[in-house]
Amino acid sequence: MSYTLNIRGCPYIISEPKVMGVLNLTPDSFYSLSRTHGTDAAVKRVQEMIDAGMDILDVGGVSSRPGADFPDEAEERARIEEPLKAIVKEFPDLIISVDTFRSGIARLCADLGVHIINDISGGTYDPDMFPTMGRLQLPYVLMHLDGTPATMQDNPQYEDVVTDLLAYFSERMQQARMAGIHDIIVDPGFGFAKTTAQNYRLLAHLDDFRMLQAPVLAGMSRKSMLYKLLDCTPDDALNATTAANMLALIKGVAILRVHDVKEAVESVKIFKQFKYFGENNPDEARPQA
Repeated sequence: MSYTLNIRGCPYIISEPKVMGVLNLTPDSFYSLSRTHGTDAAVKRVQEMIDAGMDILDVGGVSSRPGADFPDEAEERARIEEPLKAIVKEFPDLIISVDTFRSGIARLCADLGVHIINDISGGTYDPDMFPTMGRLQLPYVLMHLDGTPATMQDNPQYEDVVTDLLAYFSERMQQARMAGIHDIIVDPGFGFAKTTAQNYRLLAHLDDFRMLQAPVLAGMSRKSMLYKLLDCTPDDALNATTAANMLALIKGVAILRVHDVKEAVESVKIFKQFKYFGENNPDEARPQA
């Protein structure tokens, strides 16, 4: 399926999978090697991800790892404001998303030139988020999360995680559209209030989420659903991430949110070739993008 987002008045067409690179401006993100400190380091890291083929940048100033406590809004702002100013100035053509659940931070980011807001809470933490996004008219990543990072893994319960999430998204998307949000990206929230088994059931049924008629984002990069299964650490979970990303691509995901851009871009290239030959039988391979 092909989707079109309104990026500040210009159509952004998602006709093939996109790679969203993660920039963590936090001291406590679960994957330590993803943490970036200072404006110069942030700009350097973004350049590296662009060189590796990144399509969208996702900047975060708050860790949402299991068990995390949130900093206050002033601290979140202090972490992201100066790096964002520098990134927008240095890379004017780059599509930038910011990972925040606070409407005040969303307004700040819109003023700074950010294009997408990525909300782990799906608008449930801040009652002003939906009205704010309706006014800002930026694309909005609506993620599923039950509880908070401090409590979400205590005992996640679903009658059926797939049907429960489809019902959740149907309701939340309707509320978002009533608030004036037109461009919605759906994120099932891998690792957020889900057991390992529930995460894999979601992965196996990602194609069911196409009925929502919105692009689906999958963020499984180096998460516990991978490294706990393989009895390793996030540092050793790159190969597992690549395998999971390929499964998500086969299931129709539109955006891969990753720490390792080069490997994700390579996965997309292989998937595109795989899909092409599944639909065609030419004598020669299609030229690679």
